[in-house]
Amino acid sequence: MGGTFDPIHHGHLVAASEVQALFDLDEVVFVPTGQPWQKAGREVAAAEHRYLMTVVATASNPRFTVSRVDIDRDGPTYTIDTLRDLHVQRPDDELFFITGADALAQILTWKDVDELWGLAHFVGVTRPGHELRATGLPTERVTLQEVPAMAISSTDCRDRVARGEPVWYLVPDGVVQYISKYSLYAGGPAQGLAPDRAASVSPVPIEKAPA
Repeated sequence: MGGTFDPIHHGHLVAASEVQALFDLDEVVFVPTGQPWQKAGREVAAAEHRYLMTVVATASNPRFTVSRVDIDRDGPTYTIDTLRDLHVQRPDDELFFITGADALAQILTWKDVDELWGLAHFVGVTRPGHELRATGLPTERVTLQEVPAMAISSTDCRDRVARGEPVWYLVPDGVVQYISKYSLYAGGPAQGLAPDRAASVSPVPIEKAPA
């Protein structure tokens, strides 16, 4: 499952769980983007922060793992490079690429799109307010899947933190604690924590959520 995960939230986890069950997948690999080329116009939290939040969020599910393949690669992150690298690491695996249906609608603008169809089956999951359509896409290589409607977005989570509003129950408890500890999205000094320092951060102890 590819994404910026800035931050990862329960919508991502529900979508991954639904697709895993639908296709009886052995494993769902979350792949945080390194330098997302589509988001060049806005500030994105450091890749190590996004990676570690994803590790914290997925730790309780034995079928969920997290890959560093994109954040360890220099330059902008393109899906074609992600899939090529995963095929090298997992040459015998059939790959399914899970993304939002809104992102999938733009796939014809992605780098080396013609090669993408041979590398993975693409699963576009619904997001609130986005219609399921696959116009112009090869239907044998694309599945559009409805998931439980959850009006959660990473943008809203970031905005709530910036306004000093809670994000409990929108993102996993450990991610709430991580955001608070490193002052992410609030404009604090730790927002620009160097990746090498962030990489040494241990998972944050979970505090009890407010009743």
